[in-house]
Amino acid sequence: MPHFERRVPDGDTHERDVCVTCGFIAYQNPKIVVGSVVVSDDGRVLLCRRAIEPRAGFWTLPAGYMEFGETCAEAARREAREEANAELEIEGVLAIYTIARIGQVQVIHRARFARPGFSPGEETLETRLFAWEHIPWAEIAFPSVHWALRAWHAGRAAPLGAPSGNPPEDARGMKPLPHGA
Repeated sequence: MPHFERRVPDGDTHERDVCVTCGFIAYQNPKIVVGSVVVSDDGRVLLCRRAIEPRAGFWTLPAGYMEFGETCAEAARREAREEANAELEIEGVLAIYTIARIGQVQVIHRARFARPGFSPGEETLETRLFAWEHIPWAEIAFPSVHWALRAWHAGRAAPLGAPSGNPPEDARGMKPLPHGA
């Protein structure tokens, strides 16, 4: 049975849980949240009323935790399918937010519908398109949703800049390499 103690491992600068038997270090790293500001052809924004805690009953963007083996864009499309039964075309990264107090990095995309139609998924009570002037600001679930909506609105008419990403010639950042590569 492992037994952990809290200490700064050799060569490190942060206190961590270290197994006194084998030396295993239990790192705690931020979670990555991905989502999208999804805009219809007429300029309205897709919001989802949450069916789950935290903030059940409040409006949010289709977003959630990234899974192993996904790119950020793949995860954003999956979250839109799960929460709003929507198929998206990702235009690019709109914003990256660090929420240090809860250990999250949020990567928010700008997206549009790849095909018509959306409806509530299992974690969603209601889905709706809102014109900017009708967004229910007092009922928005999280501060980062406010930030993302404002970032979209400020740059809605401009093309997104090309964000830096993993170099295409190095597949290690996109998908796991075959064993031993």
